[in-house]
Amino acid sequence: MKKILLVIPAYNEEDNILNTYNFIKEYNKKSKQKYDVIVINDGSKDNTKKILEDNNIPHINLVHNLGIGGAVQTGYKYAYYNDYDIAVQFDGDGQHDVNYVENIINPILEDKADFVIGSRFIDKEKEGFKSSASRRVGIKIISSFIKFATRKKVFDTTSGFRAVNKDIIYDFYLSYPSEYPEPITTSELLRKNYRLKEVSVMMKERVGGVSSIRAWKNVYYMLNVCLAIIMIKFRRYKKCQRI
Repeated sequence: MKKILLVIPAYNEEDNILNTYNFIKEYNKKSKQKYDVIVINDGSKDNTKKILEDNNIPHINLVHNLGIGGAVQTGYKYAYYNDYDIAVQFDGDGQHDVNYVENIINPILEDKADFVIGSRFIDKEKEGFKSSASRRVGIKIISSFIKFATRKKVFDTTSGFRAVNKDIIYDFYLSYPSEYPEPITTSELLRKNYRLKEVSVMMKERVGGVSSIRAWKNVYYMLNVCLAIIMIKFRRYKKCQRI
């Protein structure tokens, strides 16, 4: 059986992290495929660390807040050192549904994709949290820039619900962007000719805490991520050779 790891970055997630972990535990009890968990506590200033310790939740405490990029890369480093076959990014805020993990990892298990994005926008008939109208416009703009840079259409460019295979775990172990990690890594992986598949998922609205992308940052975020994607188009890339 393949080793599957859920990488859960958490910053000030005292309202959500225990419920998120308990949902995964309940899923593992009734499922044939068991998912391991590592929570990356990204220097939280609330009670996240205490909740993780009191409930024996597998975790790594970062001394300082590294941001989403540094926290997620820590998870990929853990996945690499512990020889996992697939790593799945999974939010600690309650938005991601563990029942969809099977759909996300199956294309990798079937060798039909190297990385898979859980997308909110493939099946328009599915209800669920899809973020604000302005955020959706931004996602469409980023999608057009990714297509310009890679010639591939990506529907949900900012989804943090993603799975990658062993080769990409090593790639991310070596290098991972500190800012705008989802659209940047998606663009870079496509330029390296990794195979992408998007699968339809439903997401929930977070029940507590604060998103890592604040509304006042949206214009700054858009300008910088689009410029970064343009630069990716003109760089030379090759796949990393896993040791």
